[in-house]
Amino acid sequence: MQPSFEIRGRTLALTGPCFIIGEAGSNHNGSFEQALALIDVAAKAGCDAVKFQVFKAKRLYPKAAGSSDYLGDERSIFDIIAAMELPEDWLPRLRARADQHDLAFIASPFHEEAVALLDPFVDAFKIASYELTHAPLLREVAKRDKPVIMSTGASNLDEVREAVATLEAAGCNRLALMQCTAAYPTPPEAVNVRALVTLRETFGIPSGLSDHSEHPEIAPMAAAALGAALLEKHYTLSKWLPGPDHAFAVEPEGLSRLVARVRAVERVVGTGDKTVHGVEDELRAFARRVLITTKAVGKGERFSRDNVDVLRRGKLEGGLEPKRLEELLAGVATRDLPAETPVHEGDFTSG
Repeated sequence: MQPSFEIRGRTLALTGPCFIIGEAGSNHNGSFEQALALIDVAAKAGCDAVKFQVFKAKRLYPKAAGSSDYLGDERSIFDIIAAMELPEDWLPRLRARADQHDLAFIASPFHEEAVALLDPFVDAFKIASYELTHAPLLREVAKRDKPVIMSTGASNLDEVREAVATLEAAGCNRLALMQCTAAYPTPPEAVNVRALVTLRETFGIPSGLSDHSEHPEIAPMAAAALGAALLEKHYTLSKWLPGPDHAFAVEPEGLSRLVARVRAVERVVGTGDKTVHGVEDELRAFARRVLITTKAVGKGERFSRDNVDVLRRGKLEGGLEPKRLEELLAGVATRDLPAETPVHEGDFTSG
């Protein structure tokens, strides 16, 4: 697997910056105009990509599957999913709208046939958490020679390892993993952002966070601070729209804040290289300590703590580093040195 790769010209590497995905999902509510508006919102917020989901109720659940307790909807899960299906003829037009904004266009297929349907339009495939064990789907996605992003909600590390091996064996060599908690919304104590570090260190590939917590910024900022390479967040035009995914999604203003805060965190996190930053140059020269005479020292006179000290040099030129103090105190001046003069190499000799 490659430790870094690109999606539409944006690099996903082992440690940031975040490739931010606006997860429109099924929040189009069956309206093409609403789907277009969601793409526009992602672009305005500064996302790198927009993502939709392509599924068929008959390929997800049997009609006898019953209702979902967590949704609080008396309708069968089959009927709920059927109402959320994205029409296939939308795909080229949604892709065209994403292109207008230079947004990467990503989608999650939920059955094998959807992979071929999506292949001409997507820049990358997303594997949803519940499909992590769907080996036939994983193999079909891996055949397409495109970047793959896989969420890992409701899975343990051994299950993730098996899914990664399945993808790799089928030809996938550009994979990113996302820490995810399959709870909608996810309580803060269950987000477990640090698991993205475990995924990165275990597999040596980019990792990030698919966040379902309610706060627009806290978990994404934590992920950015830990070096997340990618971030995904559900968003909606309004939390009050009907449908199962609107209530825990962020609204347009929240998505914009999320992107801005993540970029701010990335600026302060930096590269991790410990070097002298350009903005430090002035004070490094002005405030670093050197050996400076505190009284005039005549040629041949011995140095002592009476006539030399370790001081910040300000705008005085040069000076020996403080670690040379003991060496200086064992020597004598080779020339006359006025008070408040930095001592340089050659200004003393062993006495």
